[in-house]
Amino acid sequence: MKVTDSVVKIFNESGQLYGSPKIAALINRSGEDKVSQKYVLGIMKKLGIKPKYIRHRTITTVSRNFSSELKNILHRHFNPEKPDAFWCTDITYIWTYDDGFVYLASVMDLYSRKIVGWCVTRTMDANVVLECIEMAKRRRGIDHPVVIHSDRGVQYTSEAYRKTTKGMVRSYSKKGTPWDNACIESWHSLLKRECIRFHKIMNYHEAKSIIFSYIEGFYNTVRIHSHCEYQSPDEYEEEYYEKEVNNIIASNEIVEVVA
Repeated sequence: MKVTDSVVKIFNESGQLYGSPKIAALINRSGEDKVSQKYVLGIMKKLGIKPKYIRHRTITTVSRNFSSELKNILHRHFNPEKPDAFWCTDITYIWTYDDGFVYLASVMDLYSRKIVGWCVTRTMDANVVLECIEMAKRRRGIDHPVVIHSDRGVQYTSEAYRKTTKGMVRSYSKKGTPWDNACIESWHSLLKRECIRFHKIMNYHEAKSIIFSYIEGFYNTVRIHSHCEYQSPDEYEEEYYEKEVNNIIASNEIVEVVA
């Protein structure tokens, strides 16, 4: 297949979301051709195609106010060495024509950027947070990660939240510093610019269906991420666990030889 054909095919299969870095990475992974990001960008410019995303504004202002009771344990260490070491969580809103705003709470594993828990509700109360955390705990088969990070919203400082996260190390962004929770903030921005803005969402049920399809059918399973070495979050975690198994096997073999 010609490189130009590969570029068009990958671009369309991504829902016209991938830019030249991701397209080049997938072409190189296929083994058919070796291309640079710059070369792919040239093809895309020649064809007049570009990804349908909008660059979001980066917030860099940091407040000096900080409560001694709500400590920042994460300290922007966004690249843990293994899954289920650091989770982060946040809430965002989505407009629907019939039901007004609905609210999405998400839990992300920072190792792979995988969304391990999520919940859509009609009201922005603590229940949306509690439900998505319980979902994350069930899916991961663990009681708690090392650290769970959030902002200082009332949902995350409530007694119900403290009970649900009992045994976890709770971490909080500094006051007025959304950048402390940048990964989950970026995820919600990504969802809106790659998915939500292309739909006329009528109601709560339609919003939930669209979000389910994006998270479970694309983001976690298919969409490649530069942080994940141009693999999907699922692939990146699978690679980690395969390495862990191989390391255990190798260690056992060494022990047997020594014995």
